[in-house]
Amino acid sequence: MEYKARNEMNPAYMWDTSHIFPDTAAWEKAYKEAEALVNKLPALEGTLCVSAESLKKALDQLYETSQKVELVYVYASLCKSGDNGDAVNQNMEGKAMHLYVAFSTAVSFFDPEVLSIEEETLNRYMEDPILSGYRHILEDTARGRAHTLDAKGEKMLAMLGDAAEASSNTFDMFESVDMTFPAIQDENGQTVQLTHGNFSVFRESKNQQVRKNSFEVYFGEFKKYINTLAAMYAGSVKMDSYYAQVRGYDSACERALFSNNVPISVYDSLVDAIHSGLPTMKKYLELRKKVLSLDTLNMYDLYVPMVDDVDFSITFEDAKLLVKKALAPLGERYGQLLDEAYENHWMDVYENKGKTTGAFSCDVYGVHPYVLMNFTDTLDDAYTMAHELGHAMHSYFSAEANDYANHDYRILVAEVASTVNEVLLSKYLLKTETDPKKRAYILNHLLEGFRTTVFRQTLFAEFERKAHDMYKEGIPLTAESLNQVYRELNELYYEGAYINELQDIEWARIPHFYNAFYVYQYATGFCSAVAIADHILNTGDASGYLKFLSLGGSDYPIEELKVAGVDLTKPETVQNALTVFAKTLDELTALLDEI
Repeated sequence: MEYKARNEMNPAYMWDTSHIFPDTAAWEKAYKEAEALVNKLPALEGTLCVSAESLKKALDQLYETSQKVELVYVYASLCKSGDNGDAVNQNMEGKAMHLYVAFSTAVSFFDPEVLSIEEETLNRYMEDPILSGYRHILEDTARGRAHTLDAKGEKMLAMLGDAAEASSNTFDMFESVDMTFPAIQDENGQTVQLTHGNFSVFRESKNQQVRKNSFEVYFGEFKKYINTLAAMYAGSVKMDSYYAQVRGYDSACERALFSNNVPISVYDSLVDAIHSGLPTMKKYLELRKKVLSLDTLNMYDLYVPMVDDVDFSITFEDAKLLVKKALAPLGERYGQLLDEAYENHWMDVYENKGKTTGAFSCDVYGVHPYVLMNFTDTLDDAYTMAHELGHAMHSYFSAEANDYANHDYRILVAEVASTVNEVLLSKYLLKTETDPKKRAYILNHLLEGFRTTVFRQTLFAEFERKAHDMYKEGIPLTAESLNQVYRELNELYYEGAYINELQDIEWARIPHFYNAFYVYQYATGFCSAVAIADHILNTGDASGYLKFLSLGGSDYPIEELKVAGVDLTKPETVQNALTVFAKTLDELTALLDEI
């Protein structure tokens, strides 16, 4: 299938970036205004420590500038995501990134200067009511005393910001724009162009040959460039390790978790808990092999639904209605905001040539969130929509309840709201569906949520940890060494499945690896979401959860989760989720025996 160019798409199913700026001329004007504000920031240096009043004045100016820079950057980024190959979009995004780096450089003196204030004096400043809106920000800055360089050092690190993104940017351009795939034969024998978007459809095909061919063609293209991709990823790991070392962290992992005030023990306990659940995963794989009547369970057999003859295709219009019904337990206001998202062009729905693959939600403070999808009329796409709208509503409630400085929630809680929506969708489908085969399909989907979001993301988390540790220990990060680590993890997590050598290179196609130590939060988020959704459905009370959605960045994420009834410092959250996984597997096994 040849996808349309961006300008050929139906605007009814595209997001409307004019809500941010009416056109590129307005963006250029805003760019110049933001640039002028950035240029004024260095004059604040030396004023922060004078008094509480001068510190507030500087913070006001800093966040006013930040908001304007962010709008300029987000607009350019959204335009480029819609068509990465468009030269105008590339130019805007490049200029916006340059401005963002200039802003980071201009404010690099801020943390060192705040930390140059004697602790007792800074505490006295923070007690002043005029700084109440910045108290958490200042407390968080003070927490990083041991890892903050002097003003000169911070400026040098900020100036490195653009170059530090080289590996990630190279991967994005290679994977989204330059990389193309050969055609394959679909289930009907028709020749179809393989793309990032439809690969996920083909790997769910009931025809094993289609699954096998799409897997071999898709992964085979990545294998052609595996040494280049290894060099890209190694560059990213080296930058992570450099930042950790110059800031005095024991590891890149510690540095990543420190930003959210998360102890390493949370990461380690997640891995330990998931390892304890691997026997249940083995049982799930055995069931899959049995139900699909396979002599050998290949990795490309993991995504096909285990229930035959279940048509769960769904149009975008029907998916909107389904998602709204499923999320009704979250209250009337939540439903009204979903209607606004549907009607007010928050979403960009269908794949077009040059569009960023996958899906994401983007917060735009003062406007509304935006959601990118590549909808292909499957139930999975309805789940993706529910997921991304969870992000969007989290952003909306946070922005509504907090000023700009405190609205942005931390990464650790970023996947909770999205996954609560997915769990509620599964529970709604199980409640309303009576057909045994469709119920089995939904249970299978829920189990796949556990497999891909808890087990698989924890596997990813282990891979990241091992790759960074290898570099720290002086072991070269080559295609061979990275493939070997990934193979060993697949053999551990998917015992009983045949690990095709092409599976060894899957790590090379994961964009999240360029944002190190992010993915473990998908697993903790899913486990947290299971607990939250169960509480809402069992009690009918979503108040604590809605309060959580409104907290933004006003507290540390582990403390925010406690408002929703979840404590990640205790192992019970993950262990209880694994119990749900085991019970769901038992329910599916019994249902399949009946069928």
